[in-house]
Amino acid sequence: MEEVVLEDKEIFLYLNTLGSQPFDQFWILISKTFIWIPLYAIFCYFLYKNFKLKSFIFILIFVAIGTTVSDQMAGVFKHGIQRLRPCHDPSLQGLMRIVKCGGQHGFYSAHASNTFFLASYLTVLLGKKIKWLPYFVFFWAAVVSYSRIYLGVHFPGDILVGAFAGSLVGVVFALLAKKVINKQTISQ
Repeated sequence: MEEVVLEDKEIFLYLNTLGSQPFDQFWILISKTFIWIPLYAIFCYFLYKNFKLKSFIFILIFVAIGTTVSDQMAGVFKHGIQRLRPCHDPSLQGLMRIVKCGGQHGFYSAHASNTFFLASYLTVLLGKKIKWLPYFVFFWAAVVSYSRIYLGVHFPGDILVGAFAGSLVGVVFALLAKKVINKQTISQ
């Protein structure tokens, strides 16, 4: 396990030190949730256009519950595992670029979990109807996730586990939403 942690730190240092000060504000902005509100509105529009109103409402309820589950699971792991964020890791001081620093613990990334939750959720619900959407949403989730490494608040391992956990929750919630929608359609 020690080798995995050391490799994670090495990959982190490589990716983190690719950055430079002129780009710091850009990556800080990418990492913020509010900047993506217009994109969330576009996602809602696609869902609204492809589902009936009643189904659309259920889909949004499942998004809200799923995002909460995705986010809170990351919090449970952070408090349970208590792996220091890179910006708090004494072995990395002086070796990395610290653009921003978060709470003490970072395993695993809630940003990665939440964005990959949404990417997989939308892919299951809309991927066959809007062919380019999966490529776009997973690229978006990867960019947001990389911003966390750039800023110095997460290791690549935090991102990978967060992406996996979020994707898993996204698929489960999308399948549940589909089941409710199908049941609703049959009962009408």
